[in-house]
Amino acid sequence: MAITKSETGSNSMLSKTTPGLGGKHGLYSTNGVHELLECPVCTNLMYPPIHQCPNGHTVCSDCKIRVHNCCPTCRYELGDIRCLALEKVAESLELPCRYQSLGCHDIFPYYSKLKHEQHCRFRLYNCPYAGSECSITGDIPTLVAHLKEDHKVDMHDGCTFNHRYVKANPNEVENATWMLTVFNCFGRQFCLHFEAFQLGMAPVYMAFLRFMGDDIEAKKFSYSLEVGANGRKLIWQGIPRSIRDSHRKVRDSQDGLIIQRNLALYFSGGDRQELKLRITGRIWKEE
Repeated sequence: MAITKSETGSNSMLSKTTPGLGGKHGLYSTNGVHELLECPVCTNLMYPPIHQCPNGHTVCSDCKIRVHNCCPTCRYELGDIRCLALEKVAESLELPCRYQSLGCHDIFPYYSKLKHEQHCRFRLYNCPYAGSECSITGDIPTLVAHLKEDHKVDMHDGCTFNHRYVKANPNEVENATWMLTVFNCFGRQFCLHFEAFQLGMAPVYMAFLRFMGDDIEAKKFSYSLEVGANGRKLIWQGIPRSIRDSHRKVRDSQDGLIIQRNLALYFSGGDRQELKLRITGRIWKEE
């Protein structure tokens, strides 16, 4: 599958749709009526309020603002005319999920379709790379290749790891993110993150693991992280977070191993002027 740029994001290995959103199997309208519901500006399906100009040309509410209340088809002023007939027609339609080609085969009433697609398990995933704003989306195999080829992220086979983080002049690092490794483990992929940031007034380091898949699958795994020296040790055990959650969201929830800078420098030994942390970890599958 090709890498795409999109605002939404899919796991082709999961086949169930999100419960409680009204999905069902069946036939849907193929008479082209749904094409009338495509906004001529953004080409997305229109939802109430649907606006029209005096000549009957329609546009979605978002694009009405974008075109400065001027009909994109005939250039007449749009005003505040609602296309109530088209809104009523929409209520009778049933349409496939936009991720049908990725494995979602359910059909939804028009006004339930958008809500389903926001939670569909087949929607694409955002690139999980930390440290830059990457707009690439794709399925998991596509993103694994993207991380390796475009972001030069290290790939590691195995469920245990031992990483050493070395940084000269750590006091100069107030806000930094590192994503050093993707682990192939139990046939799935996990992203190891390490960050430096301010927690309140205190400078801290944080390490955590994210799962390349949905939250339901992520909860089938656990992991531990350990750091220490000089007879002292910090241990964290948790459940990897799905990459549906951004790395910033995970960091801000403090769901990982947090090390105060003073303690990190103590673990580093020497003159406490250089960061030398060795973090070991293990991933296992819950029975």
